Amino acid sequence: MVVLSKPAIEQLSCIRNSKPTALFSGIPTIDLAKPDSKHLLVKACEEFGFFKVVNHGVPMEFISKLESKAVKFFSLPLSEKEKAGPPDPFGYGNKRIGKNGDVGWVEYLLFTINQESISKKFFSVLGCNPDEFRCILNDYILAVKRMACEILEMMADGLRIQPRNVFSKLLMNEQSDSVFRLNHYPPCQDKEIQELNANNVIGFGEHTDPQIISVLRSNNTSGLQISLGDGNWISVPPDQNSFFINVGDSLQVLTNGRFRSVRHRVLANSMRSRVSMIYFGGPPLSEKIAPLSSIMKGEESLYKEFTWFEYKRSAYNLRLADNRLGYFERIAAS
Repeated sequence: MVVLSKPAIEQLSCIRNSKPTALFSGIPTIDLAKPDSKHLLVKACEEFGFFKVVNHGVPMEFISKLESKAVKFFSLPLSEKEKAGPPDPFGYGNKRIGKNGDVGWVEYLLFTINQESISKKFFSVLGCNPDEFRCILNDYILAVKRMACEILEMMADGLRIQPRNVFSKLLMNEQSDSVFRLNHYPPCQDKEIQELNANNVIGFGEHTDPQIISVLRSNNTSGLQISLGDGNWISVPPDQNSFFINVGDSLQVLTNGRFRSVRHRVLANSMRSRVSMIYFGGPPLSEKIAPLSSIMKGEESLYKEFTWFEYKRSAYNLRLADNRLGYFERIAAS
């Protein structure tokens, strides 16, 4: 159970100007095995910045094993979970999201892709063999990373740009700054919050993802919402057998705004626990991010060139809901 102070409860208790939303059936669903999927990917990235993929090729065995370990970990007493290390920036955290005052009805584990120390601490808490966990984690991440790269290459094909690995090579680079996150949203049954309508409690506040692409899988519990272009929120039906893909800020820049980084959030569920697993595919820290000339075709660039390190340093000093790309927009600079 996530334990919150009274000020935190007041921050989480309701979403202003928000009404309960029905599950939205119009989320683009893309079958990666079909020949027309590359064009559907482009359309979904332009209209939503978000879509669901089926026939993704990630073995369900990999998914179930990792989720089982995550559920076991999050079921431990808080004092035991904290032995996995504070999120500085990687490790176990609860309530607080980042260092700028954001809070949520969530606890989490955050890893760098190549980091071994946290996995050792993580499974020493559970009394498991760290090598066993590393194998489970690596199997899952490698399969999801492979799928993410395939999707990015299909996007390039759909955009008719070369080389087709123009996006995916950033994830395949050995210096790729990719991270992996396990989120747990416990049932929100606090009496103070129930009185204020627990269905409107923020699990994870609205934001966009900074990286190139995010690959999300969760259990069969609702809560994820995305923002439409008109500012309205739609609730995403849960699907534990599929993956949901987010366009990140970096991909929005690389496509000069043609693809849009989706704004999303998670609401806590009053009765059921939600567990999500997210792979954030990021470029190397020294990688220069700017609109591709093959995308612009004579158009003016909407963004200043920056390195991923520069953007990351700027973005992580902001609140979740802030426009993280604002500083790098050419309009803002003029």
